[in-house]
Amino acid sequence: MLRYVEDYEKGRTYELGTYKVTEQEIIEFGRKYDPQPYHVNAEQGEESLFHGLVASGWHTCAMFMRLYVDALLPGAAVEGSPGVDELRWLRPTRPGDVLTGRLTVTGITPSMTRPDCATLHKRGELTDAEGLPVMRLTLYSMFRRRPRE
Repeated sequence: MLRYVEDYEKGRTYELGTYKVTEQEIIEFGRKYDPQPYHVNAEQGEESLFHGLVASGWHTCAMFMRLYVDALLPGAAVEGSPGVDELRWLRPTRPGDVLTGRLTVTGITPSMTRPDCATLHKRGELTDAEGLPVMRLTLYSMFRRRPRE
């Protein structure tokens, strides 16, 4: 059964689950996509302002996306995304961190070009094990409307 834009209520918060970060994946992602010393080498990370190995912010975004896709998009009539706004990395992501994802629907806008669709406005967040924010972003997704019977 598909979930359409009408199935998402403004103001509703969805828990996306948790993700445990490993040192190996931080280094692998860093080497491949963001090869700065504090993303690829623990010793060099110690000499940085982070005082240790940290995940790339882009890697942290990818972790959020994985939680979001797994929790909310199976069976969703999603058509893609026109983008994100206000992305903030608030704390570094470190090996061993357990991140929790949360997403709140903040608005729904009918599409001006596709009458069969509307855009969901959402506020996403990752927090650490202490509940402190690690990352926040505003994201948009285009969903199909429920077909008229």
